[in-house]
Amino acid sequence: MDPAQDPPSTPRPRPGRVALGLYLACVVVYALLAGDRLRTHSADNHFSYLADSILHGTLAVRCQPEVTHGQVCPPGNGGNDWARFADHWYVAFPALPAVVYLPFVALFGRDFPNRVVDVLLAGVAPALLYLVLEKLVRKGFSVRPWRENLGLALLFAFGSVYFFTAVQGSVWFTAHLVGCAVLAGFVYTALDAERPLASGALLAAAFHARTPMLLGALFFGFEALRRHPLPGAPEPSAHEDALTRLVRWARSRDLRAALRPCLAFALPVLLSLGLYMLLNKLRFGDWSEPGYRYLQIRWQDRIHKWGLFNYHYLSRNLAVSLALLPWVTRTAPYIQISRHGLALWVTTPQFLELARPARTAPPVWSLGVTAGAIALLDLLYQNSGWVQFGYRFSNDFSVLLVILVAMTGRPWRRLGWALLVVAMAVNLFGAATFERSHRVYGGENDAAGMFQPD
Repeated sequence: MDPAQDPPSTPRPRPGRVALGLYLACVVVYALLAGDRLRTHSADNHFSYLADSILHGTLAVRCQPEVTHGQVCPPGNGGNDWARFADHWYVAFPALPAVVYLPFVALFGRDFPNRVVDVLLAGVAPALLYLVLEKLVRKGFSVRPWRENLGLALLFAFGSVYFFTAVQGSVWFTAHLVGCAVLAGFVYTALDAERPLASGALLAAAFHARTPMLLGALFFGFEALRRHPLPGAPEPSAHEDALTRLVRWARSRDLRAALRPCLAFALPVLLSLGLYMLLNKLRFGDWSEPGYRYLQIRWQDRIHKWGLFNYHYLSRNLAVSLALLPWVTRTAPYIQISRHGLALWVTTPQFLELARPARTAPPVWSLGVTAGAIALLDLLYQNSGWVQFGYRFSNDFSVLLVILVAMTGRPWRRLGWALLVVAMAVNLFGAATFERSHRVYGGENDAAGMFQPD
C-alpha cells in the first residue's frame, strides 16, 4: 500500500460534508480577520456602483446629484482605477462580481457593506478545491488521504495570498475571490473533459471575473485529447526527450473524437467573448477596447507607450513574484515589506515542491501548461499587483498549483504539516496587517520601491 493512502479500515468522510465544514470555518476566520471592516463598505466598491448602474439600465456610473447623497462620485474623484470616457465614468474591470452584487444592491442600496458578502464568497473557493482534490483520488490521479486533501485546501485558504485577499473587500480583491471559486468549479467539471458545456460556461464566467483565466481553455483541450486516443496507438516512452514524446502523443490522439466535446465547450466561451466585446463597444465605442487606457491613474503614460501586456514589464514582475523578501529594521514595527509584496515562494513555500515532482498523473502536464500560461500573461501585465502583501495575481493560478502539489508532491510527514503551519502563520500576518499597519509596508511603485533601501 502507498504510504500516503488511508488505511483500508479508515473510511473517507463524505466530501460534501467536509467541504461544508471547511466553508463555514473559512467564513468564520475571514470574518474575524476582517473585523470592523464588515460594518462598512469598501472605499473602492466599484462593483457596487456597477451593479447599481445595471439595475438602472445603464453601464455608466450614476453620478447625478440626486443619487450621490453628498458623496464624491465616483469615490476618490475617479483617481483609483475608474475609467473616464465621453464625460461619463465607467468600471473597466470584468463585470461578474457586479452581477454577484446585484441582489444585495437591489435590497440594500449601492453603499451596502459589501465586505460581508466578500467574506461569504471567500469560503467558496477552498471548499470547491477540496471537492476537486477528492475527485482526483476517485479517478486515481492522486493518492492523498482525505486529511492531506483538507490540509491542501487549508493551505490555499490560509497559507497563500488568498488569505489576505479574502479580508479586504475592495474591487481588485473581490474579483480574485469570484474568479478563484469559478476556476475551481471549472477544473472539477473539466477533468476527463466529462462535462463540456458546464466547463465552458464556468470558464466563460471566470473570464468575466479575471481575464487571464480564459487560458484555462488549454486544460480542457488537453483533457479532451487525452481522453480520445487512437485505437492501438502506442503511448510515448519515458526514455524519449520531451519534444519527441509530445509529438508522438499528439499523433496518438483521435482528433475528430476530441473535437466533439471541444465544440460544446467552446459555445459558451465564444458567447462570453462576444458579450465582452459588445460591452466594450457600448461603453467605449470600440469592440476591442476594455477601457483600461481611460483609467485615471498616474501610470497611464506607460500603458499608452507599452500597452497593457508587454515584454517590457516582465523583468519587474518576475522580481516581484520570485525575489522580494521582507527585511528587519531597528525600530518598531521591526519588519518592513515592500508594497509590491513578497515573493510567491515566501508566502507559500509548498509550491517549491513542484520543482521536483515525486510522481506524475495524466492531468499533470495539462494543468502545468495551463498554470504556466496564465502566470506568463500575468507577468507580462503592466501592473505588478501593487499595493499587496504577496503577489496577488498568483490567485489566478494558485488553485491549479495546489492541485499540482496534490498530484505530484510527497506524502506529508511531520515536516509537511509543520510547513503548513509556517505558511499559515506568514499569511495570517499579512491578513492581519495589510491596509492596517501602514508602517509595515513601504516603497513607491517603481524599481527602487521594491527592495530594502541602502
